[in-house]
Amino acid sequence: MVDLSQYLPILLFLGVALALSATFVFLPMLVGRLTGAHQPTPEKLSEYECGFPAFEDSRSQFDVRFYLVAILFIVFDLEAAFLFPWAVTVFDLGWVAWISMMVFIAELALGLVYAWKKGALEWE
Repeated sequence: MVDLSQYLPILLFLGVALALSATFVFLPMLVGRLTGAHQPTPEKLSEYECGFPAFEDSRSQFDVRFYLVAILFIVFDLEAAFLFPWAVTVFDLGWVAWISMMVFIAELALGLVYAWKKGALEWE
């Protein structure tokens, strides 16, 4: 039989986290309404991201190449995140770590060559 009292600290932690997150979300809204800071006007409700109203449909499609470049950026950014700790400890880890990192870099290089050959890096 499983002793459910072992899960009590986890449930308490989740309860405290839920209460704090709800407090940090809803308390500022409540204070804003009670102090009079919540006074919506047409100027406050207008678009403010670019400084002028949108001139196109907000649901317009982007070119797939935009996403491909973003994914490639993330992949090579993650490579740098893996490369730094490896470079710090490579002499302690030995040849196995060096060979495994070279295989990892070769796989990324093959992916880059493939994307380059497919024209994912070409922008018109």
